[in-house]
Amino acid sequence: MCSSLPRLWHARSPFAAAAALCVLLTTSPASAKKPPGANRTNPAPRPAPNGSVFRVEVDKSHALDEHWMGVKMSRSPGKVRLTVLTEDAVIIADEEKDFTGRSPGESLIMRWQQTKEQPVGEIHLHLEDREGHYIEQQYSAWFVPIPHEEVNFRTDSSDVDASEIPKLDAAFVKVQEVLSKDKAREHKNLTLYVAGHTDTVGNSAYNLKLSQARAQSLARWFRQKGVRIPIAFEGFGETALRVSTPDQTDEPRNRRADYILADDPPPLNAVGFKPAWKRVN
Repeated sequence: MCSSLPRLWHARSPFAAAAALCVLLTTSPASAKKPPGANRTNPAPRPAPNGSVFRVEVDKSHALDEHWMGVKMSRSPGKVRLTVLTEDAVIIADEEKDFTGRSPGESLIMRWQQTKEQPVGEIHLHLEDREGHYIEQQYSAWFVPIPHEEVNFRTDSSDVDASEIPKLDAAFVKVQEVLSKDKAREHKNLTLYVAGHTDTVGNSAYNLKLSQARAQSLARWFRQKGVRIPIAFEGFGETALRVSTPDQTDEPRNRRADYILADDPPPLNAVGFKPAWKRVN
């Protein structure tokens, strides 16, 4: 379950592109329901019998940006049904695929089409083995952006000046407040992601390098301050603008950093750039 930490959705937050997918439910009881939109005319599949080894692995890392999920089953696969919904439970996609004949442990890909105007709220998976036994999983788009005042860096510098420390102190308190709510440690992969951004003034390659150095400095500060969960950083330069501008445009809103608590790396919709998140020791 993911009930102990707040969930922020696309319609309510400008950070929606950074949403991660958090598993809400894994179940195979006799009372399990089919996901919304399931074909009610098909014979009802059977829940996995007690003591039977039927496990699934789900790769959800590409769901929000590339719109596909990978599935592996410990038993010979049958049908997989995937239903994607908005926060308001409007069905974006309802796909079913028969993988009968594929081998246990083989990677099975479920793809769907959607527009940027249809942000993902939940994803339901109904996974059957060849005998009709099933497991259902439900995922929710989840992340917690940490509101903060932006740190001002000197030109061409990635050093955090003493005058900017109070801003980071305030952000640290907010991070700790969120972490304190996860007392049951339900989020096993919870990570603080620090992303650096620039505007379009100057050389794009230089901007990318500078944003990476600044993100690293911020991440190191949080580690030294006492954040104990994993911390990852990456610089995006001018590839993920908050405000779209022409080249060589001085736009303060694009000179920023994101502090995001999430279970998975946030995609941030960077244009032409694939981030390689690095960890702070």
